[in-house]
Amino acid sequence: MRTKVTVKSVMFIGLAVGAIAFAVGAGEKREPASAGDRQAILHGTGKAFTQVAKDVIPAVVFIQVEKTVEAGMQQAPGYYYNNPFDFFGDDFMRRFFHGFETPEYRPRRFRQQGQGSGFIISDDGYILTNNHVVGDADKIRVKLHDGREFDAERVGADPKSEVAVIKIEAENLPFVEMGDSEALEIGEWVVAIGNPFGLSETLTVGVVSAKGRSNIGVADYEDFIQTDAAINPGNSGGPLLNIEGRVIGINTAIYSQSGGYMGIGFAIPINMAAAIKEQLVESGKVVRGYLGIHIQEFTPDLARSFGIDEAGGILISEVEPDSPADKAGLRQADIIRKLNDVPVGSVSAFRNDVSAHRPGNRMKLTISRDGKTFDQSVEAGEMPGDEATVVSESEVYDKLGFTVGDLTQEMAERFGYDLNEGVIVTQIEPEGLAARFGIRPGTLITGVNRQRVTTVDEFKKALVPSDSTGVVLLRVREGRFSRFVAIGIE
Repeated sequence: MRTKVTVKSVMFIGLAVGAIAFAVGAGEKREPASAGDRQAILHGTGKAFTQVAKDVIPAVVFIQVEKTVEAGMQQAPGYYYNNPFDFFGDDFMRRFFHGFETPEYRPRRFRQQGQGSGFIISDDGYILTNNHVVGDADKIRVKLHDGREFDAERVGADPKSEVAVIKIEAENLPFVEMGDSEALEIGEWVVAIGNPFGLSETLTVGVVSAKGRSNIGVADYEDFIQTDAAINPGNSGGPLLNIEGRVIGINTAIYSQSGGYMGIGFAIPINMAAAIKEQLVESGKVVRGYLGIHIQEFTPDLARSFGIDEAGGILISEVEPDSPADKAGLRQADIIRKLNDVPVGSVSAFRNDVSAHRPGNRMKLTISRDGKTFDQSVEAGEMPGDEATVVSESEVYDKLGFTVGDLTQEMAERFGYDLNEGVIVTQIEPEGLAARFGIRPGTLITGVNRQRVTTVDEFKKALVPSDSTGVVLLRVREGRFSRFVAIGIE
């Protein structure tokens, strides 16, 4: 069975569009639409959404994950580490109670569970979803619309883009048709399907609010589609579809001050996701193109300081020695006007375009230097791996308006969490920043700036990048549900 848009759904759209054209016209004076015309518009649009649901829901899956973690300590043989001096730690006991023999302790093991959405992209069982849905789970279970359940294997995941691919062993499965996210326009109808709050096969409708959203803080490589189609926890990994029922994005994050829908959701463009999927299926990892330059936007102020009338483009602030850019002769203060004959936009968009080139591919840059403009060919290198860095404590912590503590056994049982799952909010300033975003005592923070945190020390270290970005991205959990919260530091 192959999921596809039928002629019937396109006919419904044609009816709606035709009625709108008749009622509105192209600048011509026309009689007001009759009640019958208005009813036809609404009926046609509604039927189009209904047909999309019938076509696509069979290919949308419910994903459940499990992971075993070591958390807390257990006293052998079988007694929990609930010593009244526990908050001081074992080192304290040895240093200040000489002769006091502490028992042998060993880690306790817990199961963490999570859920999300995904969608089948081929009849042999490949599924697209989000990295934060499947993460490093030990077990991935997929439930289909027809009730069948399968264990899935992780083909590959890319935390830098939040794209992941999993696979189930089955044949002749329904699957979604890929659309073209580049052709998407602001104002177009879109449909989101997923499993919010565990409520399977939920469909919501909205429009494209914006394109090319970056600097959200969810992933390293961002080019999000923004939509007002209702997206809630559990929608992550599900498809965002155009009115023809073709997937144009992967629902990934929401902006919310309450933890629920507030009218702003973000989806990874399917063109970007498809390119990443190809690499993950081929090799299980993503290799990105690399030039070796530090860049910034060439603003009007910078243009005036350079004595140049025309702003726009990307300014090279530094060229790394022996990098592909250095070997091609690029210099500090060069202005990149075009990439492969296409005018460059924002820094993030340029970075995404460069990273999409495979190592060894050549790209043409149009450069302005000393009043002259010329084309320069550069061979893309391979993006170096992330290197460990030593960080100091952030200055942001005191500005957030709340304090955190390590999760104890008592607090974990009280709030229904697992030990070593995160840090817990212990106090909050009623008028502080965090309070505006719905964070409260008992909220569990499991990640900061895309880093998993399990101790107060890890939490504070993960805040360091926010000193320069001015934004803190938190992954918080309340009860069974998790969400992202992006807090701008005032």
